[in-house]
Amino acid sequence: MGIDHNQSTIVAALRAAGATVTILANCGLPGVPDLLIGYGGHNLLMEIKNRSGRNRLSPVQLDWAKRWAGQVTVVYDEQDALSVLYSTFE
Repeated sequence: MGIDHNQSTIVAALRAAGATVTILANCGLPGVPDLLIGYGGHNLLMEIKNRSGRNRLSPVQLDWAKRWAGQVTVVYDEQDALSVLYSTFE
């Protein structure tokens, strides 16, 4: 699938906000979200998409998210990622 062009700026924004970020984008497990984020003692999974072009979850990603018992959030830019981070954990 490849790395989304906006991944590096999203990761940088999350880390600047005090989150730890592990990039899972090419971990080799089909459907796994792009980022594992730790913040304030909690974990969050984020899938990065672009606002134009390929901006929807693939069938494999949808299937994985359905089977996952936790939260998976789709983000499009740094603003989305930080908004999710703060609204989820604060």
